Amino acid sequence: MTQVVEIPLWLFVLIVLFAAVTLASHFLFPSVRWFFRRRLERAVTRLNQRLTRPIEPFKLARRYDMIQRLIYDPEVSREIANHARTNNVPENVAFERARAYAREIVPSFSAFTYFSLGTRMARLLVRSVYTVWTGPRNDVVIGEIPKDATVVFIMNHRSNMDYVLVTYLAAQSSALSYAVGEWARVWPLSQLIRMMGAYFIRRKSRGGLYRKILARYVQMAIAGGVAQGIFPEGGLSLNGRLMPPRLGLLSYVIDGYDPEGRDVVFVPVAINYDRVLEDRVLIAAGKRGDRRFGARISVALKFILSKFWQGLRGRVTRFGTAAVVFGAPLSLREFGADRPVEELAESLMDRISDVMPVLVVPLVCHVIGDQEAPVPEAALVEAVRDLARPLSSRMPEGALDTLPEAVRDALLQLRKHGVLEETAVGWKASADQDAVVQYYANSVAHQLENSATAA
Repeated sequence: MTQVVEIPLWLFVLIVLFAAVTLASHFLFPSVRWFFRRRLERAVTRLNQRLTRPIEPFKLARRYDMIQRLIYDPEVSREIANHARTNNVPENVAFERARAYAREIVPSFSAFTYFSLGTRMARLLVRSVYTVWTGPRNDVVIGEIPKDATVVFIMNHRSNMDYVLVTYLAAQSSALSYAVGEWARVWPLSQLIRMMGAYFIRRKSRGGLYRKILARYVQMAIAGGVAQGIFPEGGLSLNGRLMPPRLGLLSYVIDGYDPEGRDVVFVPVAINYDRVLEDRVLIAAGKRGDRRFGARISVALKFILSKFWQGLRGRVTRFGTAAVVFGAPLSLREFGADRPVEELAESLMDRISDVMPVLVVPLVCHVIGDQEAPVPEAALVEAVRDLARPLSSRMPEGALDTLPEAVRDALLQLRKHGVLEETAVGWKASADQDAVVQYYANSVAHQLENSATAA
C-alpha cells in the first residue's frame, strides 16, 4: 500500500483534470448555481413590484426543463410516432429530431439581460433615431386588462425597429416574448435574442412535427401567462399599407385556449414612422415580387454603433417621429374561441387600422404624390391642414397648432433623405422617387379614404 507507483506525466495531468471536473460538478457548481439563482430570484421579486404585469414563473423556468417538458408533451409524443411511421424511421430518430426542434425554438430568458441591458439599449437606440409619440390612452388600455389574463400584442410590421420600439415602450409593463424569423439566427445576435425571451420560427417549414412543437410551445407560454408580441402580417410591409394577416400563430393560440383557464386579451398596436430605415430595400423587394431583402447584419450593427457614438458626442440626428397607439383590447373569452380564426384576425386588423397614427411626413407625401407640378410650400401647408383637421385625434397633441413648422421639418427631412427636391416654384418628388413618396403616403391612405367617405 505504501509502494511508489510511477505513471507518465500526461496521465497524471489527465487524472488531476478529471478529479477537478468531478469536484466542480458535484460540489462547487451546484453551490455556485444555487447562490446566483437565489440572488436572481430576489432581484426578480423586486422587479415584479414595479412592473404592471409581473414576470410569470413559466418565463423564468430553466431552458433545459422547458425543452424536456415540450418534447415529452402527450401531443408532441403522438406527433413523434406519426412522424416515425410516415417517414419510415425509428421512433428514437424522430425523437431526436423533435429534441433538435425544441432546442431551436425554446428561448433562454434572462431577466437581467432583458431589463438591465436589452431595454436600456432599446431606449438609447429609439431615442437616438426618433422622437417617440405614444397614444394618450396606452397606459389606460394596459391598466384595464385583468391581472390574471395573458396579454398578446398584435402589431402591424413596418420596420425591424418595431421590435426595439415596442420592447422599449413595454418595459414598464412586462417582458414581451416575440416570434423572430431565421434572419436573426446569426451568432452572437442569436444568443442575445434568446436571452431577451424571443423564440425562433421557420417561416417556410411545412413539417407536421415542427409545427406541432412550435404550436405546443406557444400554447404553453400563453397558458403560463407570458406576454406575447405577434406580427400577424408575417413580414414587413412592402408598400406601406397593412398586409393581409397570416393565421399561423393566431390559430395556435385559439386551438390551445382553455375556457376554464386564463383569459387571453389581444391588444391591437398600430405603428407608424416618419421614416422607415429599410424603405428602399422593401420597395425594391416589392417590385421584384419577392422577400429577399439583401440586408446584412453587419450593416445594421454599424448603423446602431454609429447612433450610439453620435449620442455619446451629443450630435444626435433623428429621423422624425415614431408613433405607437394601442387600440381597443379584445378578450378571447368574450369573442369566442369557437369562432373561425379568420374572423379574429380580421377584427384585430380592423382595430389596428382604426387607430393608425397619422404623421406629417405621410400627409406631405400624399399631397406631393397627387400633384404633377411642384407645390409651393404655403399651398402644401394648407393642403396638409385640410387633410389633418378631421384626423387630429389620431395625431400628436397640438400637431395642428405647429403644422407650418412640422411641414417644414418634414420637407427638409425628405430632402435630406433624397425623396423630395425644392425648385423655384415649389416642392416635388426627386427623380425615380415616386415609389418612395407613395410608400409613405400609403401608411395613412386608408385613414384619408375613411375621412373622405365620412365627409
